[in-house]
Amino acid sequence: MKIPAPRGRVSATLIDLLHAGRSTAGYAALDSAVTEALSAGGDLLRDEDLQLALFCLYELHYSGLDGVADDAEWEPDLIRIRARLEAAFEEVLRRTVSLPELPAPRSEDVAETLFALAAKDDGPSVSRFIASKASVEQLREFLVLRSVYQLKEADPHSWAIPRLPVGRAKAALVEIQADEYGGGRQERMHSKLFANTMEGLGLDAGYGHYIDLVPALTLASSNAMSLFGLNRRLRGAIAGHLAAFEMTSSIPNSFYARGFRRHGFSDEVTYYFDEHVEADAVHEQIAARDLAGGLAEAEPALLEDIIFGAATVLAIDAMLGEDQLLAWQAGSPALLAPLPDGGPEEAGPAGSALAAAAIAGGVTP
Repeated sequence: MKIPAPRGRVSATLIDLLHAGRSTAGYAALDSAVTEALSAGGDLLRDEDLQLALFCLYELHYSGLDGVADDAEWEPDLIRIRARLEAAFEEVLRRTVSLPELPAPRSEDVAETLFALAAKDDGPSVSRFIASKASVEQLREFLVLRSVYQLKEADPHSWAIPRLPVGRAKAALVEIQADEYGGGRQERMHSKLFANTMEGLGLDAGYGHYIDLVPALTLASSNAMSLFGLNRRLRGAIAGHLAAFEMTSSIPNSFYARGFRRHGFSDEVTYYFDEHVEADAVHEQIAARDLAGGLAEAEPALLEDIIFGAATVLAIDAMLGEDQLLAWQAGSPALLAPLPDGGPEEAGPAGSALAAAAIAGGVTP
């Protein structure tokens, strides 16, 4: 991924360090910047500088950053600085997220609690707005915001596979992830299907292409997955996170598909959403009962973190939805800046043509 533009002292110091080569002076400057930023006591979830810095540090464990040596992934000083940011981030998440009364560590009890959590989710409905009101430009913004995760869909949750004990929970996770990766077919990988949808609206589907346009809270959503997935002690949280993710996906995706079709986009463009309506209706049962519930039975000490991970999804999604809808209802972009020109002016025909070209020879619904 390209290295993003800095958003403050911490991210600027980190990016300089990654560009110029790691040095004792550079690490000292980064340490000082992090100390000052954390001492300021601002809203960490919406802190553009700190969330971008943490995102860049996590990205070293994924596809890497353009021009940065691969061995930076395990550079001790970078890991130490990442750990400081992680500790502050986790503390904020635990203060922000409200947990229900914990159930017994039995599969059906855990599943019942998770389904009740999902049913109580009363955050702003971006999916309903998209289904009935969103303009083509707002659809494009929606895709850009989602692209931070969707273009590497499943990767953060896959960190959990080697961290779970052999048994019911691990088998369930692998079953879910196999579908996310297309069942072994490249053209059916969900990240590829999402890229097709982006191209259908005239967007660049290169991973991280729009990273400079997405706000801190979107980065925080991705960072929470990486925090849970990359730390073995939080394996319960990543399992709960995936469970809630799957349990709150099917119905919204049906509304997303409706909103894109409302503007005349073809089945090729909406296929990503259509696929998730069917797949996630199955996944939610596996995720709640076998993944989250199975893990709670195998490791009862992880029960609270399983519920915490699930509640984190709902809490951050509610904040994201509120921010997006407030911006759109005010006639403003939900991004840090408007998208550059280049999208289809006439939504239906142009979008369908672009999508058809993008998936020629690939998957069809």
